[in-house]
Amino acid sequence: MAQRKLGQILVDLGYLTEDNLWDILEEQKKSPGEVIGQVAKRMGLVTEAQVTEALAEQFGMPVVNLADTNILPKVLELVPETMASVYKIMPISLKDNVLTVAMADPQNLAALDDLRNFLGYDVRGAVSSMPEVEAAIARHYASRTEDDMEGLMGELENLEMGNKSLNEKRGPIELGGEDEISSSHPIRKLLNMVILLAIKDQASDIHFEPFEDEFKIRVRADGVLYEMVPPPRHLASAIVSRIKVMANLDIAERRMPQDGRIELNVGGNSVDLRVSVLPTMFGEAVVMRVLDRTVVQLDLGKIGMDPQILSRFREMIDRPNGIVLVTGPTGSGKTTTLYSALNELNDIETKIITTEDPIEYDIDGLIQVPINSEIDVTFAKALRAILRHDPDKILVGEIRDFETAEIAVQSSLTGHLVFSTLHTNDAPSAVTRLRDMGIPPFLITATVEAVLAQRLVRRICVECRTEFEPSDELLMELQLPLEQARRYKFYYGKGCQRCNNSGYKGRTGLYELLTINDEIRDMISSDASVDEMRNLARSQGMTTLREAGLKLIFDGITTIDEIVRETVMDDGE
Repeated sequence: MAQRKLGQILVDLGYLTEDNLWDILEEQKKSPGEVIGQVAKRMGLVTEAQVTEALAEQFGMPVVNLADTNILPKVLELVPETMASVYKIMPISLKDNVLTVAMADPQNLAALDDLRNFLGYDVRGAVSSMPEVEAAIARHYASRTEDDMEGLMGELENLEMGNKSLNEKRGPIELGGEDEISSSHPIRKLLNMVILLAIKDQASDIHFEPFEDEFKIRVRADGVLYEMVPPPRHLASAIVSRIKVMANLDIAERRMPQDGRIELNVGGNSVDLRVSVLPTMFGEAVVMRVLDRTVVQLDLGKIGMDPQILSRFREMIDRPNGIVLVTGPTGSGKTTTLYSALNELNDIETKIITTEDPIEYDIDGLIQVPINSEIDVTFAKALRAILRHDPDKILVGEIRDFETAEIAVQSSLTGHLVFSTLHTNDAPSAVTRLRDMGIPPFLITATVEAVLAQRLVRRICVECRTEFEPSDELLMELQLPLEQARRYKFYYGKGCQRCNNSGYKGRTGLYELLTINDEIRDMISSDASVDEMRNLARSQGMTTLREAGLKLIFDGITTIDEIVRETVMDDGE
């Protein structure tokens, strides 16, 4: 039977008129990502409670008021806090092996399937509003996460390994025994919890590291590594074997590096884990790169670019031909910026082909070509082949050598817009880098349209942001006159539960855009130095990375320490 639409249910319940519904549908066309209920609430036509009631009617689930519901501790123990936060659910009762959970999003039926697989119970849904679910999680799970982890570690300590350690280096390896233990419930539970915690904290990488006396697990969130409770050392090999099984790798091969991929479905969202296994002195180390599309918003308007820089950058990416370069160190968000630009240009009239190493995000409408050095598929070879596929715009993951740079230049001269990345400290240095690779200055001036340098800095956590008076020494790091600096307010994060006591939550970008105009072209042709080019660009209105950082400090978005750490080498004065 076809499901009734939410808008019609709200009309049937008497909360909306037919005219209201048409107005909502018209408004929804302006923001296609928003669902009917959100639009109706934003327009002030319905309340949260009315939308919750309509959703319950639509999915045939009961409505539950979490504020008035008494939840027993034994029910809370069934669902870890991490899982409740990631899936936006709250366990409310267990009866006859049926676990009932309140859902903020009843449309996400995949979450119920995940919970059945994770927990081993029959799971039924009830409906509650998002604010109620989040408040209930905060209320009931306060300070339980550490207990969950410690309880699990206790379980793992008691996991018997038989007479032989899994890390013993001599003699034949009992693969059967190891496979059995790596699939045991506590090992799987540990990995599930670590992965869910990483997704909840919007981490980019999970590190499993064997040392002589311990096995560390560290998670990189907002560019910084945090250590988790370490599991018992004797289970290191079993944990690595379980990861290998999940990534379809060879568990018998311990001497060679291996790369694989794990595809997860977490609450209806697909999350990819790129897995790299590396043999070390004390066993195998594993790093998982977390690629979660719900965290990375591929939207130029949401990457923290200043409105003036953004409008100039949009002009550059709309050019019919030329080269647009994005520069910065590894992990500075270059790929996200380029993907966001391509996402904006991605329409039915534009053929876009990318060549990447590796492909991080699969985007509908783009032809994406992976680099494979093992069979000699290099950037240069892929780029030559791409030109025979009639593209309008091309992304080359990175210009690493003269051959790739030369083909990128030729591509732009034949009427293509080429996007790529370089590893340089700032925007003017990109010109010198191309020159050092062997590209003649007259070809650089004929093809390069713009260079965007960028860095990522951590944002101060909004929950614990506190004003403070910086010392003279700290202010001198900014290289500003003290009288000028003292006119501004400065902030830092004290540390709270929301930001894991780090004082930071999330990251934003610093951007420096060099547009290649006629004066800059003359300087390139006359072999001018990087400093001369930078000074001319600044006189024409270019904001340097340091100046962009100062603006973020004065706006209370980040700290002096972050800007000094990321831009200290970029000053050039």
